[in-house]
Amino acid sequence: MSDGPRGNAGAARSRYAYDPVAQPDMYEGILSKRVVAFVADAIIIVFLMIPAALVVFIVGIVTLGIGWLLYGALFAIVALGYVALTLGGPNSATIGMRWAGIELRTWNGGPCFAALAVLHALLFWFSVGLLTPLVLLVGLFTARRQLLHDLLLGTVMVNSAALVRMESR
Repeated sequence: MSDGPRGNAGAARSRYAYDPVAQPDMYEGILSKRVVAFVADAIIIVFLMIPAALVVFIVGIVTLGIGWLLYGALFAIVALGYVALTLGGPNSATIGMRWAGIELRTWNGGPCFAALAVLHALLFWFSVGLLTPLVLLVGLFTARRQLLHDLLLGTVMVNSAALVRMESR
């Protein structure tokens, strides 16, 4: 492994992008921004459910009621499709995350991709469902303000503006 521009002292830390000690602005206000982004995305998903429900209704009529079985999975299809297309897209952020000014990155600084975005959402819902919303308190005790599903997947949520400033240097 190359020592890089930091020499031997920085070699251990250079494996991870976005050091919370050297770059505290990357994580400033992340937890509250995540809450704002979650609420915004939940509202967007509810509005996306309306046309999706109409499509399932029409499919149900055409298939003599069989298509109406899709109503059971409609939320999962819409929500996971939304996450895969937005969080897994080129911006590495959902629409709510863009409004809040945050984006998801891998532990080494790489952008998010569709499979990781879907897995991130699924682990979030399973961790909150199984361990209660108290699992979100994990973010108060981690240096990078990571939640449980972030730690399991090796992802970090960072401020978009700080990321732009860092990449332009």
